[in-house]
Amino acid sequence: MSCAQCQLIILQNSHFSRFFSYLYFMKAKEHHIEIEIDKLTRSIENLITGDSFPTEVTILENADLQLIIKKHGWRFDWNAEFRLPDRDVYKLTIRDNLSVIQGLISLTEKADHVYMHLIESAPFNIGKQKVYLGVPGNLIAFACRLSFHRGYEGYISFTSKSNLIEHYIRTLGAQLVGNQLMIIDTIAASKLINKYFND
Repeated sequence: MSCAQCQLIILQNSHFSRFFSYLYFMKAKEHHIEIEIDKLTRSIENLITGDSFPTEVTILENADLQLIIKKHGWRFDWNAEFRLPDRDVYKLTIRDNLSVIQGLISLTEKADHVYMHLIESAPFNIGKQKVYLGVPGNLIAFACRLSFHRGYEGYISFTSKSNLIEHYIRTLGAQLVGNQLMIIDTIAASKLINKYFND
């Protein structure tokens, strides 16, 4: 039996076929972080008035999925992200207005840190006409706090778009550790958490 015949038999086995399909799907769903850190605020800040609003970050629920589709201006397929078994998607809302999602982040717990797969501000928080500043920083600070709570000393990692590496070093205190992989360590994480959270 040839090597090619062996591979065909393996792939015909439904278990292996599902496994290889899963690996392909996971690879296709990887993203490079490309969000601009517009401002590190105490919560989120209205661009026009300068007023700050306390926020909450909670797990995304199935009922939220109809609100975060491309037809409504979201860039990424958050419905697909939500269904991936290895990650949790969290939503940022204003404490007194929990029905409006200000931004989203997708995270996975690794062996010794939290990995950030994807992050996006709501369509109305992007560009010159954005409503609120501070959404990306708020979500990343949450990821750092989650890392501390899970015993990872605040460490998070993510893969950056190459043209934003210096931006993340400057704004988040992130470090480039190889290729486009970046980390936020305990010191940088603590600074972000102290900026956004009082606990």
